Amino acid sequence: MKNLVMTPGPTQCSEKVRQALSVPNTNTDLDLEFFDYYEETCEKAKLLIKSKDSTSIIMLGEAILGLEAACASYIEKGDRVLVIDNGIFGRGFVNFVKLYGGEPVVFKSDYDKGINVTKLSDFINKNGPFRLATLVHCETPTGITNPLKDISLLLNENNIISIVDAVSSYGGEEIRMDDWKVDVLLAGTQKCLSVTSGGTIIFISKKANDYLNSRESAIAGYYTNIKNWLNVIEKKEFPYTHSDALINSINVSLNHNLAKDSINSHKSIANKIRQTITECGLELYAKTSFSNTLTAVLLPDEITFSDMFEYLKEKHHILVGGSLAEFENKIFRIGHMGENARDEYMYILLKALNDYFSHKGVSLNESLHVRYSKL
Repeated sequence: MKNLVMTPGPTQCSEKVRQALSVPNTNTDLDLEFFDYYEETCEKAKLLIKSKDSTSIIMLGEAILGLEAACASYIEKGDRVLVIDNGIFGRGFVNFVKLYGGEPVVFKSDYDKGINVTKLSDFINKNGPFRLATLVHCETPTGITNPLKDISLLLNENNIISIVDAVSSYGGEEIRMDDWKVDVLLAGTQKCLSVTSGGTIIFISKKANDYLNSRESAIAGYYTNIKNWLNVIEKKEFPYTHSDALINSINVSLNHNLAKDSINSHKSIANKIRQTITECGLELYAKTSFSNTLTAVLLPDEITFSDMFEYLKEKHHILVGGSLAEFENKIFRIGHMGENARDEYMYILLKALNDYFSHKGVSLNESLHVRYSKL
């Protein structure tokens, strides 16, 4: 029996996206019409972040490819890179910075709150200058969304190139790349777009494009070299063979997202989930800056995530997410992004969770699914 996938990515594909993955294939290296379709898809992807001025590219590889490609392409040996760390993925940039010869300088903040921009500004004034900065918009392991607008404008004021992980926020959180002066924005296919994993979408501002073309040293890599993608349309040549099925499914998903108010629909579901969780007596991990795309809930003391996961999978055919590193077995996560962000799916999941908590003897103030249906 098929599982209902309610994890914070990968998410379930819609029927239209699944059909888009099965279209008759072409030779993407030789079919000139495919280059036009690729360009159309890249331009369409910019509409979700209200961007006209950026360059967009779609690389073949899971979203972490985009994170590494940005570091490989922008960091030169000896560069001081500000690593903004208020979560597991934020601190993970330290490894990429070191790998490509940069010097990471970490601004560490609370993991259960969004970044305090005033404190970040003070840190930059005290410890700068920096050439680049890395930031995670949505910290997926803990359900925190950082104030991207204020941080990006601050970095721009200090002439710092921003590299932003928007893998779990693209399509589910408001992003205005041009207005907010974001330089490099990285997205994935398997989160809010609800396409299969395997693609990374990169948006590059004019400032970041100029910066990339002015770097002094050669980029250490080929697959991770963003410069190889900047003239694909003009040259009618990809750095490596692309996937027509992937591009077609992204295009179909973008049509779906652009035809509705994707941001507010995610926000509405998120608010209802958080209200349900707290009013029924469970505790959210985050204290502020809640994510529109997922919710992280503290596990009651007597429960392990492995037990919850197996029960929900075996009895209800539902998959939920745990967390990583120091949050493993302390948090479970509900993905309400993309195709998951539907009231009917939330009801089914909450009813199953209610059954599990009852099975484990955890007393709630009200049944989760009943409370949700009243909102």
